[in-house]
Amino acid sequence: MDGANPLEPSEALRPLSDKESVAHPQDVVLPEDSTVTKAEKVERHGAEDGFEESAAKRIKFEATAVRAAESTGLTKSERRKGVAPIKPEFLISPSGVLQCPNFACCGGYVRRVGEDCARCRAAVTHDDDAAEGAAHRDQGSAARGKRKEKSKGQNTSRSFGSSREEVGLCSSRTTKPEFSPAECQYGDKCRFEHDLRKYLREWKRADLTTFGGICPIWQAKGKCNAGWKCRFVGSHMKERENEDGSKELILTENSIVDALVGSTVDTTGNGTLNEISTQAKSDLMKRKFETPRADEFNRWLNTLAQGFEEPQGQQSNRNDAERLDTEDGSTNGHDHKQDILDERAHYVSPPFLPSEKRKLYFGPETPVLAPLTTQGNLPFRRLCVSLGAQLTYSEMAMSLPLIQGQKSEWALLRAHESEASPPAFQSRNEIVRGYDNSRDLKFGAQIAANKPWQALKVAEILTRLCPHLRLIDLNCGCPIDLVYRTGAGSALLDSQAKLDKIVRGMNAVSGDVPITVKIRMGTKDNRPNALKLVDRLIYGGYDAANYGGGGSGVAAITLHGRSRQQRYTKSADWEYIADCAALIKRFNDKGDRLADTVAEPDPRTQPAGDKVYFIGNGDCYSHVDYQQHLEEAKVDSVMVARGALIKPWIFEEIEKGQYLDKSATERLALVEQFVRYGLETWGSDEMGVGTTRRFLLEWLSFAYRYVPVGILEHLPPSLQDRPPAWRGRNDLETLLGSDNYKDWIKISEMFLGPAHKDFRFEPKHKSNSYEIEAEG
Repeated sequence: MDGANPLEPSEALRPLSDKESVAHPQDVVLPEDSTVTKAEKVERHGAEDGFEESAAKRIKFEATAVRAAESTGLTKSERRKGVAPIKPEFLISPSGVLQCPNFACCGGYVRRVGEDCARCRAAVTHDDDAAEGAAHRDQGSAARGKRKEKSKGQNTSRSFGSSREEVGLCSSRTTKPEFSPAECQYGDKCRFEHDLRKYLREWKRADLTTFGGICPIWQAKGKCNAGWKCRFVGSHMKERENEDGSKELILTENSIVDALVGSTVDTTGNGTLNEISTQAKSDLMKRKFETPRADEFNRWLNTLAQGFEEPQGQQSNRNDAERLDTEDGSTNGHDHKQDILDERAHYVSPPFLPSEKRKLYFGPETPVLAPLTTQGNLPFRRLCVSLGAQLTYSEMAMSLPLIQGQKSEWALLRAHESEASPPAFQSRNEIVRGYDNSRDLKFGAQIAANKPWQALKVAEILTRLCPHLRLIDLNCGCPIDLVYRTGAGSALLDSQAKLDKIVRGMNAVSGDVPITVKIRMGTKDNRPNALKLVDRLIYGGYDAANYGGGGSGVAAITLHGRSRQQRYTKSADWEYIADCAALIKRFNDKGDRLADTVAEPDPRTQPAGDKVYFIGNGDCYSHVDYQQHLEEAKVDSVMVARGALIKPWIFEEIEKGQYLDKSATERLALVEQFVRYGLETWGSDEMGVGTTRRFLLEWLSFAYRYVPVGILEHLPPSLQDRPPAWRGRNDLETLLGSDNYKDWIKISEMFLGPAHKDFRFEPKHKSNSYEIEAEG
């Protein structure tokens, strides 16, 4: 019997017939879409390994999913591509609608994924290249005698304001008792404050109340090097009464922590490694730092190049003769074969062979944190190491500033003592001849160079001044225009002969430190040349005989599965990565067959570990991606870049082999951990707090993009997916997922207090992926 209709009494309600379709059918739920983690299955069913549902339950579930798919006409592959599959109850905007990424805009919405904002025409893209090269995009300078033109485009003049005190305390008073200051070399002409009490009363900002008002550095190390400038100075100062009745302000030390803290690694006292001395920087600036091996090898390379060059007149005559040969078929009396023999006779042996390298190891148990410019700073690397990252790299450092002793560039090569510990190693995976895991360490340096002499000099300088280096990596993938136009970065992909020469030279002067390279597929879309480059690096090019024969001696190659032109507009090409991996595997198999035979080559001419390791890079966002790349592409390990910036605990997921649904409280604890590490690195004074805040905000500009796995409809998550507007499971989770940079500043103020009045933060906004100028 039909029921009464309260809205339209004239029309009776009737049950839906079998032939009629539902107006809003339920979304398809497929068997593989479960978000239940392995740990939850164990908790529910009490099975630790090999848990499997009953056959009857599985068949019933699959039949239900098939019927649902038939009723909606949708399949998993036909779901909205590029949109994160968030559960409906957490969405706060219509399906498929994304926020405008330009915060300077009114915050309008785009109607469909891929369309532009109707107001500012900003495309729905992220500045994903900002992880590799952002710090180098503004280093260009105008030519001498010419007025510097105004920068065009976005992000060309990001300003972070200042975090300086109006009147600072003189350095002669910074760490001294009130009545026993050091002598100021400027005397009465000093522009800084000498009266300690006046400085504390009038010029220094009030102490921070975060962390319970206790200085994190003093708490961790027993002493704060910021002294009276520390924003937590109240926790490590007191006023004592002297014998004459006077009251003196003094700094205190945490004697309990000082007795407990110890390290087996030679550090500078603040837990950092590879700190070069002021004298070494001065010698570099004054060109007094000698690099005899690099200079000798560069002279040999120049002599070799000149030996194969002909005088201008002879070259012209030879070109004319070759032209006549082509036109009338005659040889004109010129014997070209004899020319080739004459060139071979010019060969001069190198001045010395490379030293035998320290053995390396890359394996499934060693996930790699990519070199990340700006975001890959020391505190962030330290955070990732605490979460399971086994190998780390410095931010990309430019060769010429290193040679010139620039302080800012050398600061990029500092490492934390946690990065000096050995990486994970499971000997059952592979037998590596001569590899000593106890002597290995996690940290390697990455440099960029456009000329052989620069690369060689830097390689020798680094091996002498930085004792804690696992390897030196040459960046051949940075796509930003400033680096590319100078011939460095990805420009080397189109200058393979020069790249081969650079790697050979670096290998010759780097002592026992191995040399590796990081490359892209190529510079142009649909024209990849990485396979050809890999072949040249491991086997040697046509001119290898000129340099002694054989390969370049590269110890490892990392391939990012994208071209320079492509940037991040498409997914990484792991099929191409697999092709390169197969080529390197054939090379390594050949070396294994020659091992321990008379045909085995000189180990000084071979890569470290007697094999070339191959690491893949691109779009790794979960332990599922990691294992899939290892099994299908046959790479030795996988390098993680954006995935680590968005969720640093990806290394923990890889180690445990399951998704980790971190709560908002756990994620905020990671933010606190980063802040503590930042203050230990940059200091707890006004400048240090400002620097820590700036780099925290840079990280949060990536971290906010994390969508908790607990609110996703299906797994695995994709790095290329962009979420619609969503709300979290609580207010804190919603705040951490906010794309408004003002909310990021609120998060920073939870641990660093209110920002300095002159502090500024301008988020990176790009309207087109092709315009992004950075490397990642």
